[in-house]
Amino acid sequence: MAEDYVPPAVWTWSKPSGGAFANINRPVSGATHEKPLPVGEHPFQLYSLGTPNGQKVTIMLEELLEAGYPAEYDAWLIDIGEGDQFSSGFVAINPNSKIPALVDRSGSEPFRVFESGAILIHLAEKFGAFLPTEPAARAEALSWLMWQVGSAPFIGGGFGHFYHYAPIKIEYAIDRYAMETKRLLHVADTRLGQSRFLAGDEPTIADFAAFPWFAVLRKGGYGEAPQFLSVLEYENLGRWCEELDARPGVRRGRRVNQRDALRERHSAADFSAFADQPNRR
Repeated sequence: MAEDYVPPAVWTWSKPSGGAFANINRPVSGATHEKPLPVGEHPFQLYSLGTPNGQKVTIMLEELLEAGYPAEYDAWLIDIGEGDQFSSGFVAINPNSKIPALVDRSGSEPFRVFESGAILIHLAEKFGAFLPTEPAARAEALSWLMWQVGSAPFIGGGFGHFYHYAPIKIEYAIDRYAMETKRLLHVADTRLGQSRFLAGDEPTIADFAAFPWFAVLRKGGYGEAPQFLSVLEYENLGRWCEELDARPGVRRGRRVNQRDALRERHSAADFSAFADQPNRR
């Protein structure tokens, strides 16, 4: 990209953008091919990938199961590198073609829920778990959830993309998103110096949403990002990450829909083959 680049009056899509995700980025929505989605036997059918956004929901489902709630689910891999998100079946349950997407088949008529935050709220309200009902506490949890939902693009599509995935290194873009990511790290670290979890003394859907994104920064999901951003200096955040990562439900949830490990999950027995493998993101 030349430094003297001047944007045209009207942008047109003339060539792929390059980089790791060039083959899946396009300026239009809708299906590119016909392919129905598989359906399992459980009340919840999840179509996802084990990225931080995908892990939010599998962590929630596994935490519900760990707590004794009847939240059995089938998790089907949507390989975004292969364009599975543009199949007719997936577009029917998420017109935005992004993972994760859920079909709730627990009632008389199945219905879709898409966007990770919406799925977490739906499951929390359905089972009365991990979301307080007292108004002030509920508002606090939802506020931190929406903070994470609004912040994730700065970490992943912003910092992660330009620092780790982009085909060329652009100083302005890396500086811009590194600054914002550092600010978010400081927001979380400050809050977690005041409170055990983001919304109080007990974990909520806000923690399940935020944890995978901060874990990917701490564990090298973007190459040398832990050193580049001095992530380990945020001690309160580190304490919180370690506490969440020690929870059995969180650990199981992080393994689901990984391309090179537990690609699909249909019962608790599916985890046995990967019990000794570390979490990869």
